[in-house]
Amino acid sequence: MDRPGLIFNIMRFSLHDGPGIRTTVFLKGCPLSCCWCHNPEGRSSNPELMFFENRCVLCGECVKVCPNGANILENGGLENGAVRITDACRACGTCVDVCASGARELAGRWVTVREVIEEIERDRLFWDEAGGGVTLSGGEPLFQPQFLEALLDACRERNIHTAVETCGYASKRRLLRLAPKIDLFLIDLKLLDSAKHRLNTGRGNELILSNIRALAESGRDLIIRYPVIPGVNADEENVRQMLQFLEEIELRRIDLLPFNPAGAEKYRRLRVVPREFQCDGGMPVEQIASRFREHGFDVRIGG
Repeated sequence: MDRPGLIFNIMRFSLHDGPGIRTTVFLKGCPLSCCWCHNPEGRSSNPELMFFENRCVLCGECVKVCPNGANILENGGLENGAVRITDACRACGTCVDVCASGARELAGRWVTVREVIEEIERDRLFWDEAGGGVTLSGGEPLFQPQFLEALLDACRERNIHTAVETCGYASKRRLLRLAPKIDLFLIDLKLLDSAKHRLNTGRGNELILSNIRALAESGRDLIIRYPVIPGVNADEENVRQMLQFLEEIELRRIDLLPFNPAGAEKYRRLRVVPREFQCDGGMPVEQIASRFREHGFDVRIGG
C-alpha cells in the first residue's frame, strides 16, 4: 500500500479521460518521445525543475541557496538582469522552497499509494453522481508497473472505476497480467507505418500493435485514441491503414484528439529544445471523423 511512485500532477474534474467526471493521476516516465507531446514534463523518470521566467522578481534567493551553484544572475544583477539555470541543476527543490513568487516548480514528486488514494477519494461524491472514476495517465503509467499495480489494487478495494491511458509500448506479459485489474484501456494509436512511427516517436509500432491486438482478443474494454497531428498523421494513407487494422481486430470505438499546442511553453520552462515537426497539412479532424463513421465506428472528437 505504501509503495512509492513518481507523479507530476493530479487533475480533478476531468471530462476527457474516460467516462463521467474523473480524477486523473499523471505518472512520470515514458518510453516514447513524440515530437508533438504536450506533457513533456512527463517524459523523464526523474523530477525536473520548471522555471516560469515571467514570475521571477530577481530576488536572488535561489542563487544563495542552491547547493550546486546552478543559478546564476546575469546581465546587470538584481535590478535589470536575468537568472540562468545551468546544467549543474539536480532538481533538488531547494530553490523552489525559497521562491516566494512561484517562479519555480518541481515537475515530479514521490508519493505513496496511500497518499494518492487519500487525495483522489475527496472526489468520490462527483464520481458516484456522474459515473466517473480515476484515470491513470502520464507520461506512461506502465513505465512504473509496480506502483501502477498497487494503485489499481487500492482502487479495486474501494470499488473505484479505473481507466489507464497508455501508449501501448510495454511488455505484453506485464500488460496482460495487469489487464484484469483495469476497467477501461485508453490506448493511443498514432501511426500505422512503423518507420514513420519511429521517426516521430523514437520507437517502432510493432509492440504497440501487437498489444492492442492481444487486448482486443482478450475482450478487454478498450477505446482507441487517435491524436490527429497535421503534417504527421492526418493523411489519407494513415487513416486508411488505421481503418483496416481496427476493422481487422473488430474494434469500433475511437476518440479523435485534435492537436494541442499547449506543450510549447512547457518546453521552454524545462529548458528543453523540442523536436521540430511540420504541423500543417492533411485532413481536418471533422473529415477524418466522417471517414470512420462511414465505416460504422463510434467516434468522439476530444475524448
